[in-house]
Amino acid sequence: MHFVSVKPFALALISTALLIPAPTLACSSCGCSLNSDWTAQGYSADSGFSLDVRYDYFNQDQMRSGAHKFDRGSIDPTEEIQQKTVNRNLNVAIDYSPNRDWGVNVQLPYFDRFHTTIAGGDTDITTSHTRSIGDVRVVGRYQGFSEDRSTGLQFGLKLPTGELHEKFSGGPQTGTPIDRGLQPGTGTTDLLIGAYRFGNLSRNWDYFGQALIQQPLNRKEDFRPSTGLNVNFGVRYAASASFTPHIQINARIEGREAGANADIANSGATLIHLSSGATLSLTKQIQAYGFIQVPLYQRVNGFQIQPRYSVSFGMHYTM
Repeated sequence: MHFVSVKPFALALISTALLIPAPTLACSSCGCSLNSDWTAQGYSADSGFSLDVRYDYFNQDQMRSGAHKFDRGSIDPTEEIQQKTVNRNLNVAIDYSPNRDWGVNVQLPYFDRFHTTIAGGDTDITTSHTRSIGDVRVVGRYQGFSEDRSTGLQFGLKLPTGELHEKFSGGPQTGTPIDRGLQPGTGTTDLLIGAYRFGNLSRNWDYFGQALIQQPLNRKEDFRPSTGLNVNFGVRYAASASFTPHIQINARIEGREAGANADIANSGATLIHLSSGATLSLTKQIQAYGFIQVPLYQRVNGFQIQPRYSVSFGMHYTM
């Protein structure tokens, strides 16, 4: 098999699977739905540590309603009319596997998010620029169902470590709180449950499939984020040990936010993206990867701004 090996691949698949940032909400700009875990080459199923650092860029500037683009000029001026949200986000993940069956992954996101909007009744633009850590995720895994470790389960929590009280910094709404969907943290503890499967399609082609549910367990200050489901499927051409192209289908289905501080009318979506990219092995321990993601299908509730594309790149180091 030209692929590094099925056992390292199993660990590679699950060890950073939850690096996927939360998907875009009505006022939110949390991230793309790319599953970057498959980019890492040369993982070991033995005990040890690994480090993954990933950068995502995307500009939400396309207003959408339902499954179509929507003209901002047609929105009632008494309603909020969002303009754009420019995201430059960083995710850092540390992984530890004490043996071939068990492991734990801790992810820390950092958000750099510039947002512009016109509040209901205003004519001038209000701005915010948030730079803050987000909600930490701690995810365990078990992959001992078979000898080749080709099937596994994920289980963990998203913790309420992100800031909740960022405010607008320019324009008519200066000093008022940013929408909860734009805050770096949700304030809630969320349950994370997932499963994966991988295998070989042929001599040089491999595949993976993965699903993850995120369920909020509580509310914070009259806000509960959406329940969400991520489903990912990918294939890659593994004829070369040093350069590996990838292609993925990434789907995200989410419900509406809840609570007095939620934007219920403009939250919830079904999003399907196509992601293509490649991994380059720089050394035995270090791999670099890059992806571009474009939408295939978008259906949103109410009015939401969505990106036309997103770009992700990162480095993975196995200790």
